[in-house]
Parts: sequence; C-alpha cells; structure tokens
Amino acid sequence: MRRILIVGGGYAGFYTAWRLEKKLRRDEAEVTLVDPRPYMTYQPFLPEVTAGSVEARHVAVPLRRNLRRTRLIAGTVVNIDHAHRRATVHPAEGPERELHYDTIVLTAGAVTRTFPIPGVADEAIGLKHVEEAVAIRDRLLTAFERAATLPPGPERRKLLTVTFVGGGFTGVEGFGELLSLGTALLKFYPELSFDDLDFHLVEVRDRILPEVTDKPGQWVVEHLEKRGGHVHLGTKLVSAADDHIVLSDGTEYDNHLLVWTAGNQSNPVVARHTDLPVHPDGLFQVRADLRVGTDDAPVPDAWAAGDNAAVPDLASDVPGAYTVPNAQNAVRQGKRLAANLVADLRGRTVKPYVHHSLGTVATLGLGKGIFQYRRIVIKGLLAWLMHRGYHVLAVPTWERKVRVFLVWVAALFYGRDIASLLSVQHPRAAFVAATLGARNRRPAVEAETGPATSSGTDEAVAAAPREGGGS
Repeated sequence: MRRILIVGGGYAGFYTAWRLEKKLRRDEAEVTLVDPRPYMTYQPFLPEVTAGSVEARHVAVPLRRNLRRTRLIAGTVVNIDHAHRRATVHPAEGPERELHYDTIVLTAGAVTRTFPIPGVADEAIGLKHVEEAVAIRDRLLTAFERAATLPPGPERRKLLTVTFVGGGFTGVEGFGELLSLGTALLKFYPELSFDDLDFHLVEVRDRILPEVTDKPGQWVVEHLEKRGGHVHLGTKLVSAADDHIVLSDGTEYDNHLLVWTAGNQSNPVVARHTDLPVHPDGLFQVRADLRVGTDDAPVPDAWAAGDNAAVPDLASDVPGAYTVPNAQNAVRQGKRLAANLVADLRGRTVKPYVHHSLGTVATLGLGKGIFQYRRIVIKGLLAWLMHRGYHVLAVPTWERKVRVFLVWVAALFYGRDIASLLSVQHPRAAFVAATLGARNRRPAVEAETGPATSSGTDEAVAAAPREGGGS
C-alpha cells in the first residue's frame, strides 16, 4: 500500500486529504497529514471574527471530524530528506521522529513576514489564525470598558487607538471591520464620543489592495477616511516601542492595539530544510501539474500546492506569471492535486492546474464592501452581500455553512455580541487571586485572635451553615 504524506493542513492540504478520502479505494494508499493545529482555519472570515460578525469556532474546520480515514499527527515537519523518502517530525509531545513515505505533498503554507522594527515583536498581533482574531476583538472590547472609566484626555484616546500595518486584503478587511465595530460600540458607551477613536492603516506602497485596479483602490482609501480612519500610504512603521508609534512620514502617537498584516514569507522548512528544488522567492518550484520540479526535470513522488508553491499561472497573459497566493487558488489546487495523485497512482495522465479568477471581493465593515471582476466594479451593500454569499458557500462542510449563516441571521435581529472574553487568555487569574487573598487574610486574623487550633478549626467548620442549605 502506497504511503502518502501531506505536510500542512491548511486549504490545500485539507482539500487534498478530503478529496483523496473520496477518490481512493481503501487498499490503494495510506494517507498521513501532519499539522500543529487540529483544524483548518478559513482565513477569509478572520476579519469578521475580529468584529464579532462570525463566531470564532465556526471558522475552524476540525480535521478529525472531517478526515476519518486519514492518519493525523499533531506536530511540525522540520526536515525533508526526499532522496531517502523520509521526513523528520517534531510532535506536540515527545521526541522528534522520522516518518517514511512513498509520496509527499507539500502544503505547509506561509508564515507571517516580519521586520526587525523596535516594539513589533513585543506589541504586535498577527491576523493569520483564529486565536489572533479573537485576541484582537477582546482587546478592543476591553479597551472600551477601560476608556469609559477615564475622563477625556490622552489616556482615554490611547486606549481607543488602533494601528494596522499592511494594506493587503487581510489588513484592509481587518481594519474596515474593526473600525465598523468601534463605531458601533459608541452607542453602548455614552461616556465616549466618535472623536475618542483613532484608527490608523499604514502601507509602505503608494496604494492598498494590489489585487484591484487603481481607481477602486483609491475609492477604498476615501471610503475608510470618510468613516474616520487614517490611511498612511507610502509610509513605513519606524518604531512601536513602549506603545508609541513612529511613522516615516513624521506622524507619532500613543497606541494600544497593533495588528501586523504586512504580508507572508515562505515557510522555514521550505527555504532551508529540504533537498527539493526551491524557487528564488523561497517557494517550492512546481510544474503546472503541481509536481515539484520543472518541465525538464520533474521530481518523482513530490507534489506541492498553496502558499508554499510557485505554481505557473496558465490563465495569465503575463509570461512566467505565478498564481496569486489566496484561498481561491489554494482550494482549487488542493482539489486538482488530489485528482492528479489518484491519476498518477493508477497510471493515468495528470492534468495541469488552470483557474480563471472569479474576481476579487472584500468586506470593509458591516454592510460595506467592494467587488471587482475585470472592469466591473461593485461597491457598498451589494458587494458586501456578494462577499458573504461567496464565502458562506466556499467554507468547507455544510455543518460550518449552516453555523455561520445562523449567526448572521441572529445578528440581523440582535446585533453583534459585544461581550469581551479577554480573561480567557488567563484562565487561572481569578483562582490565583482568590488563593493569594486567602493567604493574606489568615495572618491578619491570627494577629487578632491567635493561631487557631485544629480542634477549634473543626468546631468552627462544623458550626458554620452549609452553602445552599441541606440536611
């Protein structure tokens, strides 16, 4: 039986494994998937998670619930020795171990790209995983609670100051959604005013949303600024140390919440820990049929797709172009990769990956969006509805589609849920505080009454009424 190893459980990896389970006979191959997380994150919904428009758990598709015939290993592949068909895995628990395989599928995705800017490593939160989206939302909600107790002034304004670095789709959507949430929260806080909010979007290029053309991109900038946001184009973040933002255009201000969405970079295992051919950009060199290698020198039994692969874009008019690293391509590449694996296993001809873009669509906050397909541009409510319609159909499994849709329906009648659960990130805080409080109270009591004897303590406990009554 052939052993297939899938490295990474993101879009491409999940859909490859999902389709293989449907296409392979039980005696044809054994599929193993390695990923540190037990779920696939549907990233296009993360901006709406930050705004409370989508429940966090609903964007996480559990691997074990949907991949019943795939062997799942919680861990990270740290080295690939394809010449000997073995991969070194660092599991969540226990020592590193080697996995032997016959065919490898590389869908490890990309990691957040960062720069050595003072304060970023200490202060910033990314927006690539559901945990980060939840933390961003809870920090903003908690900041409103704290700001409402303060008088107008710099401390209040600092708590309500948010900075997004990066003007791609994730940054713009996250910024627009969080700005929408912040504006909507004001009706629950009569102590605060619109002037207390201070939202900044910083982009090093002279435009945002490179996937759309110039005029729609400029409309998005104007739209966000009309809603009170500050968009800094052609500007770099110089420092974020000590909650103080310094920009290259001379702007300085105190900041509370820093969100880093300045692009992705290749996965470290791709760039430095494999004997497979790597593109100069740090991605796996991939043929149009998703096999690793070139047309002249394919690598047997090695395939790649998604954000860690340089896949030729056969639908582009630009010679040498590669597919855009987005969910639209990763999902379809995963499906094509699974079909090609089965075809190759059965001695049939594999097919190249070709996908003509369905257009680009972005949410800019509740009821606001933009869509572009070639020269067709749609703005506002209709574009926002198109965004929701497309993604609720695209999120895998009917169970997740129904859950997301029901949350949206409930929000029509009751609005967003604005409860902050920031304390979830420190679940023992209340228990530890109570324990320390009890320890501190005991010396004070003993100083007044003397040390309690064991019998006295037993008598006091026996005489005390039980909570909740009882016999």
